[in-house]
Amino acid sequence: MTRESRTLAGILLVILPTVMIGGASLLRFLVTRVPGYMDNPLRQDLFRAGHAHAGVYLVLALVLLRYVDEADLSDSWKRFARVAAPLAAILVPAAFFLSVASPRAAEPNALIYLAYVGGLILATGVVVLGVGLLRAAKRS
Repeated sequence: MTRESRTLAGILLVILPTVMIGGASLLRFLVTRVPGYMDNPLRQDLFRAGHAHAGVYLVLALVLLRYVDEADLSDSWKRFARVAAPLAAILVPAAFFLSVASPRAAEPNALIYLAYVGGLILATGVVVLGVGLLRAAKRS
């Protein structure tokens, strides 16, 4: 594993407990029946979705890092493949959380479109990495 991949993996592992803290916060909202959370089903749904996407995308990023250095890609494409999932792990949850920041939000605001941007970045990064791995397999 290259230094770049190892460094990013270390950063992601240090950040991962923040997702766990977020889960504990959502549990506290449910147990203590926080009014701004419990009274708004849309907010509950988007907060849960944001939390779930953050955790899944961070774990996916760690898995993808094991493959980036084996891919037959240029350095710039490897860099993109390395950061695509972590970037999506920021953008998609941010879209969900910030689009209903107000406890009285009846619908998501325009920040929900960050989820599409994050999803596109993630999909592109996964496809690029997949192509790089297929190219490397072909050479072997």
